[in-house]
Amino acid sequence: MTPDLRERLQSLGAELTPEMLGGTTQLFAAMATGTDPDVQVERDLEYGEHERHRLDLFHKPGVSGAPVLVYVHGGGFVMGDKRSTETPFYDNIGTFAAQQGMIGVTINYRLAPASKFPSGPEDLGAVVSWLKANVAKYGGDPNKIVLSGQSAGASHVASYVAHKAHHAEPGGGIAGAILMSGIYDTVSATPNQFHVAYYGGDPKAWGPASCMAGLINTEIPLMVTVSEFDPEDFQRQAAQFVGAWGVAHAAYPEMHYLAGHNHLSPAQSIGTELKSIGRMVAGFVKRVTR
Repeated sequence: MTPDLRERLQSLGAELTPEMLGGTTQLFAAMATGTDPDVQVERDLEYGEHERHRLDLFHKPGVSGAPVLVYVHGGGFVMGDKRSTETPFYDNIGTFAAQQGMIGVTINYRLAPASKFPSGPEDLGAVVSWLKANVAKYGGDPNKIVLSGQSAGASHVASYVAHKAHHAEPGGGIAGAILMSGIYDTVSATPNQFHVAYYGGDPKAWGPASCMAGLINTEIPLMVTVSEFDPEDFQRQAAQFVGAWGVAHAAYPEMHYLAGHNHLSPAQSIGTELKSIGRMVAGFVKRVTR
């Protein structure tokens, strides 16, 4: 993170305004390296019956027994897509994974308000089941699946980890999970329109959706991140997770404080000359799948 880039991100502020979101996306789109002719992409593979149950799969020819990195996009539960036709996102993550010798997977999932909790962990259970049955034909190892997500995507991944009722198989069927700037405890989260759309209109009834206890007690390896310029609620959630983990385990979790980054920039920086987040993600995948 150069001083100039840090200053530019800091100037966009921490609140998720159109200016901050658009400015960050424009900044990192200009830094992206683009497509890779050595990476093959299988588009819109169906992992379920809903029209949003689609995934893109990135792989290099000849790969075998490769770890599988799944990326779950954000968007406040109500919007977002695995692929933009105007920017490199989030093909950048699938391409990066393939370049690292993995299978990259980017997914769409059902959106609120039409689909409410627990649609997120249900959809991820369907993704894991599909990969278990099909990823080997593309060179992936079905026993080396790592789920990753940012913002609402991180909340969905956390929900999958925490709520065993939605696991594709006992133990979850995944080797690890990466949670980037998510909401984990619905009870203490600040209610907003996006939470209401997904969790329902009465915050007093959100308790069953909380992931905190399940995350603290899981045996699935976790990597959690929070950005320096994340909005306040995401900062509080990260601090609460660290505190609860410390009480339960008398140890510090794998929590990374991403200095100079904002809410969007970690995922969007993958595949650019800013290598730190990509190295961190690839390193975690390597550790939990060896």
